[in-house]
Amino acid sequence: MIRLVIAGALGMIVAGPAFAVELPAEIAKRGSIKVAIVPNYPPMEFRDPATNALTGFDIDLGEALGRKLGVKLEWEETSFAQFMPSIASGRVDAILSGFTDYATRHEAATFVDYLRSGPQFFVQQSRAAEFKDMAALCGRKVGASRRTMFPDQIAAWSAAHCGSNPIVFVGTEGSADARTQLKQGRIDAAVQGNETLPYIMNQEPGVYAPLGQAIAAQFTGIALPVKEKALHQAFVEALDALIADGTYRALLAKWKLNDNGVEKATINAGQ
Repeated sequence: MIRLVIAGALGMIVAGPAFAVELPAEIAKRGSIKVAIVPNYPPMEFRDPATNALTGFDIDLGEALGRKLGVKLEWEETSFAQFMPSIASGRVDAILSGFTDYATRHEAATFVDYLRSGPQFFVQQSRAAEFKDMAALCGRKVGASRRTMFPDQIAAWSAAHCGSNPIVFVGTEGSADARTQLKQGRIDAAVQGNETLPYIMNQEPGVYAPLGQAIAAQFTGIALPVKEKALHQAFVEALDALIADGTYRALLAKWKLNDNGVEKATINAGQ
């Protein structure tokens, strides 16, 4: 390991002591961290329609973390299915892409958690009067990405609240597909992370209406190789430094994520 003494902040000079971090020798020598990303999850990560540049909360946070660590981030676009194989094979050093920390993933990766969120029902604004509360979803068709834990979480909520009139789950090819099917009337409601709904509603005003509260609590984390203990600690210290100097809070506000922030970095807090 190579010990570096680093200070800095996003967009301004912030007074304060430097902090010491240890990075794996290969990363320190290279001067960069290779990070896997799938840029299709606004406002977390996506391509700006006007410039095609990578943008979003995760991009801004990653670049700020890189400055704290004294290294550049090399964003490596991949598919969701390749996240874990990329970490296991060493093709990337980290995953920073709206990736949920689930306990079932802890054998393959260690998560430094930086955001709190949860799956939330939403409906078309034009049909909002049909859904006075979440119980009105019982017996209705609800769509969500089949690649997430949303199907299991919807089933659990349905079992607890709908009795003999369960929700009819419709698997989709992601959140964008769920929203398309909702607008087409093929489903009655959809589910996606509540960290994304404010942004989507701002982009399409008057189209969607959130329903109730999140049906589960979960954390989003930076996934890192399990054996790289020093890298885990480096990211924890860098994130805590961004929280302390106000950079983290400013980025939450920029991307309308104020309700999803954490008070400090945690490791493998997901259930």
